[in-house]
Amino acid sequence: MIEVVAELSRGPVFLAGEALECVVTVTNPLPPTATSASSEALAWASAQIHCQFHASESRVALPPPDSSQPDVQPDSQTVFLPHRGLQDVRFPQDEAVAPSSPFLEEDEGGKKDSWLAELAGERLMAATSCRSLHLYNISDGRGKVGTFGIFKSVYRLGEDVVGTLNLGEGTVACLQFSVSLQTEERVQPEYQRRRGTGGAPSVSHVTHARHQESCLHTTRTSFSLPIPLSSTPGFCTAIVSLKWRLHFEFVTSREPGLILLPPVEQPEPATWTGPEQVPVDTFSWDLPIKVLPTSPTLASYAAPGPSTSTITI
Repeated sequence: MIEVVAELSRGPVFLAGEALECVVTVTNPLPPTATSASSEALAWASAQIHCQFHASESRVALPPPDSSQPDVQPDSQTVFLPHRGLQDVRFPQDEAVAPSSPFLEEDEGGKKDSWLAELAGERLMAATSCRSLHLYNISDGRGKVGTFGIFKSVYRLGEDVVGTLNLGEGTVACLQFSVSLQTEERVQPEYQRRRGTGGAPSVSHVTHARHQESCLHTTRTSFSLPIPLSSTPGFCTAIVSLKWRLHFEFVTSREPGLILLPPVEQPEPATWTGPEQVPVDTFSWDLPIKVLPTSPTLASYAAPGPSTSTITI
């Protein structure tokens, strides 16, 4: 009997471009009555990284498997490339540029993997740290409802999407609004399951956080929607794509200059009641945002997985 234990010392989550380190321990435990002749020896072993893809057959019409294709695909035939986006990055040629220890030996492949991981982390931080106020005018067919402001459009998993809504400058009264943080999953046209054969729609939306507020006579308000650490960042493959967005829904009054409060001054005591019915209109608006991965250590806390696996041969 041979026992093989594989352990990922840093956890099960990695960033594209990192080098995966796994400690493999092979033991041959023998009972007290066993002899050396009955012991087994391991002659050869290998390790591979596989990418698993799962799709719902009710939505995706996958092509039949091609047995002539090799089990290991070249980098040019997969979208899971650790250097995608980093193609135009030049690695330092001077050894003195990068800090190094004279007591450690490192091959050229290891240096490149380390630089890829560092550059991917730096690009991630730089893309999600830029702050610049973006303003959007919100209006329907009868006039301006308000102005929406957001400080950035690129986020990491675990961050909060913070936005402000200014209704004081609007000419159309807004009675209520809601904003939802959603993902949009879309199947590419050539792999869509046709609706006529009982298939589901090719586009589906999932809401991860939602804020709703009654805002009549509100001049300015704000909201904060957390992006779950356990969710999936945006991606695009030849079969399916996943995008993030803010989905707004507004309820506005059809009456111009709507007043639902009693007058300030009255000549004599009177009883005031608000209108029983108010004619309203509803409309929606979608604002695309980008959601990128986060630190592997932080992600492993939110979605813990096994770091050790044991098999007995």
